[in-house]
Amino acid sequence: MVQKLSPEQVRVLQLSQKVIAEVKKVIIGKDETIIKVLLSILAGGHILLEDIPGVGKTTLALALSKALSLDYRRLQFTPDVLPTDVTGFMIYNKATGEFEYKQGAAMTNLFLADEINRTSSKTQSALLEIMEEGKVTVDGTTYQMPDPYIVIATQNPIGSIGTQSLPESQMDRFIVRLSMGYPSVQNEIEMLRSKQNQVSIDTVNSVVSAAELIEAKKVVENIYVADEVFEYIVRLSDATRKNQFIKLGLSPRGTIALLKMAKATALLKGRDYVTPDDVCYAFKDVTGHRIILSSKARLSSLDCDMVLKSIIEGVVIPKINSKVAL
Repeated sequence: MVQKLSPEQVRVLQLSQKVIAEVKKVIIGKDETIIKVLLSILAGGHILLEDIPGVGKTTLALALSKALSLDYRRLQFTPDVLPTDVTGFMIYNKATGEFEYKQGAAMTNLFLADEINRTSSKTQSALLEIMEEGKVTVDGTTYQMPDPYIVIATQNPIGSIGTQSLPESQMDRFIVRLSMGYPSVQNEIEMLRSKQNQVSIDTVNSVVSAAELIEAKKVVENIYVADEVFEYIVRLSDATRKNQFIKLGLSPRGTIALLKMAKATALLKGRDYVTPDDVCYAFKDVTGHRIILSSKARLSSLDCDMVLKSIIEGVVIPKINSKVAL
């Protein structure tokens, strides 16, 4: 198919490539993870990074904040962290005789919620309104979050000491769940070499402004989607709800998230329209944390990836007419 991007789309593609190049200075051998996190940001979503400690989750978030010129805050979630630490609180000012709002840690452009599954469910739920609505309510007064607003939450695998599962309602607020994993032997050698040569987070340059990021998200929203692709997305979602190995299928919010990720994927691949391949590329990352496997899946020794792979293979991929796509 012949494709021709608009000047705005070319600009977003070029800026995205610059961001990826900057983050790769400090995150070695995890190019796909970097790309998927950037896709999630362009799609207007929040990201859940689930992995063991020490693989670079915090460094990735900090590098992105620098490359995207975003105000950044990090909160280490522990059992004693309170909801007001996240949302902020009202405090009496003796000088003015009035109550004043003191901002919480979440009042920023890019908020890193570190080890979110180590804190109480009450504190976890304090993020819900912020993540979904982009605003926070304290003592009846609503405060708008900065634009753009991105939450990157990290969590250790369930079963680690002091961790507890996030409720389904909060898991559904994240557009994707990603895992960085251990580096390869060669990449780990390169990481040690970079540390020896003092390659630090300070080498990451700001290449995109906050205003440019806001415009980029609007460009992604306008990527063309054919009716056949809409139907394909819905059929995949419906298949998760009818699968014998899945107890809780993909929610309508998840279906919308899959569409948004597919649009961002299409643009970063240099196209102004979505193909079924773009949908498949994002499917597992968007769906994996939103479904709950049934006991039958466990008895059959099936994990989430196996079940989702079977769904992709079982739903017929539509053929997109080139004239329609263009």
